Amino acid sequence: MISTIKNLLSNRRRLELSDLNFNHAAVFLLLFERDGDYYIIFTKRTNEVQHHKGQIAFPGGAFDEKDGTLLNTAFRETFEEIGIKREDIEVLGTLDDIVTFTSRYIVTPFVGFLKHPPLNYKIQVHELEEVIEVPLSVLLDDKNFRAEQHDFFGKEVTVYFYNYNKHEIWGATAMILKQFLDLLKKEF
Repeated sequence: MISTIKNLLSNRRRLELSDLNFNHAAVFLLLFERDGDYYIIFTKRTNEVQHHKGQIAFPGGAFDEKDGTLLNTAFRETFEEIGIKREDIEVLGTLDDIVTFTSRYIVTPFVGFLKHPPLNYKIQVHELEEVIEVPLSVLLDDKNFRAEQHDFFGKEVTVYFYNYNKHEIWGATAMILKQFLDLLKKEF
């Protein structure tokens, strides 16, 4: 499955966005395998962070000039937030950039595979409440997905939602997730 995902991501032209009025950020959609099942790692943000309080997110954050590249940003932020090291992640590819209009970021989502299932996380407690491991099969099940139309500054937009136990994944994270799952559904 991992080699198929890598091929899917490399054989497509991805959307790259640039706008001087927006900051850049990078996240990792991290997959891992445990007991024959695949999972995606999400984080739940605290109510103390500046943006997206209490929301479910992917590990990642704002680009820092010292990072040099957005991929380095994703690696740095993933380590800072949940303690996963660069050498433990195989980069499979990159999804399309997305825009968060409320916090004004262009987000580049990288897809990675953890070479070993995580045994424990070193959570950055000021930023994160918890790490959530969601089975890929749950996310691919349409009964756990819905789309709603919302008014956003006078424009109607589609907002996606994924549910897992007591958690609701929506916003930019759901946009990235849907993009990834739609690629998988075309192949599997």
